Amino acid sequence: MTSAHQGEILENPLQAYLLGIIVSICGNVLISISLNIQKYAHVRQVQRGSEPYYTSPVWWCGVVLMGVGELGNFAAYGFAPASLIAPLGCVSVIASAIISVVFLKETVRASDIVGGTLAITGTYVLVSFAPHNSTHITAHLVQYYAVSWHFLLYLFVEVIVFCILLYVYKRRNVKHIVVVVSLVALLASLTVISVKAVSGMIAESIKGQLQLIYPIFYVMLVVMVASCAFQIKFLNQAMKMFDATEVVPINFVFFTASAIVAGIVFYQEFEGLALLNIFMFLFGCLLSFLGVFLIARNRPKIKEQDRNFIAMDVIPGRRHTDKVQPEATATTYGSLAAKLMCHRAGQTDDS
Repeated sequence: MTSAHQGEILENPLQAYLLGIIVSICGNVLISISLNIQKYAHVRQVQRGSEPYYTSPVWWCGVVLMGVGELGNFAAYGFAPASLIAPLGCVSVIASAIISVVFLKETVRASDIVGGTLAITGTYVLVSFAPHNSTHITAHLVQYYAVSWHFLLYLFVEVIVFCILLYVYKRRNVKHIVVVVSLVALLASLTVISVKAVSGMIAESIKGQLQLIYPIFYVMLVVMVASCAFQIKFLNQAMKMFDATEVVPINFVFFTASAIVAGIVFYQEFEGLALLNIFMFLFGCLLSFLGVFLIARNRPKIKEQDRNFIAMDVIPGRRHTDKVQPEATATTYGSLAAKLMCHRAGQTDDS
């Protein structure tokens, strides 16, 4: 590595590192608040049977908060390592569980307490042992990383695996949750790389070193938008096919692992890190994974509004019977005669 690039990497104020952590935590808390606000708007709409949820100011307030939270996460990548910001997503799960209990009056479960404890402990451990370097992301540095042999090898392997999974998913019609979430995770690695590059170059431009004049900025911007769009597409398909209690923890684990690998390969964030730090960092991630799994497991679903039906035994002039549909072996099964016989029987009962 050239001395110029080495200098860009080693310049590393602790203030920027802590700022990235704080901004990421605040962003994830805002995201959890927004999700619960939107959930509240859905519940209220179902209970009242009023206009669609997207006409509610409360729901739009949640959408705005989510946008601010995601913007905070975006900015955090410009100050702290990607391998640290991604696992902090468990803060959103913890905060969402707490808010749902306090404000939405959901029941506190033992798995929530255990999961929250594990996730908080894991977050503390991974923050303590994560790489404490905050690289100044410039256009020249991104270009240097983008043509490195280890990233090109990583990208080649990722493209091959993605094509195989896409073939299995689309052509072979294998609708397994691991297949769909793996597609999301592979796209997420490109998202993390591009988001950190774009965020870092914008931060450097704000400081006075204009980076927006370089083509690599717009290349990374296109990669960021495209990977996010397809990531959302596959994630929505997963949410349609599987329960959220399955998708949320598995997607968090896969996304975090993908982001950590992307940070290690592209930005070389673990370079020079002690073996103990690497082990404890991975151990903290494991605790966070277990915590998120316990919190998300078997979460209570929103109950739909009970619809009022008239019971059969209170219909005037009718008597409740055990069987409404005729037997399949009967001669009247599926025929108009069945309706006529039921009508005649009702007249006989009335008389």
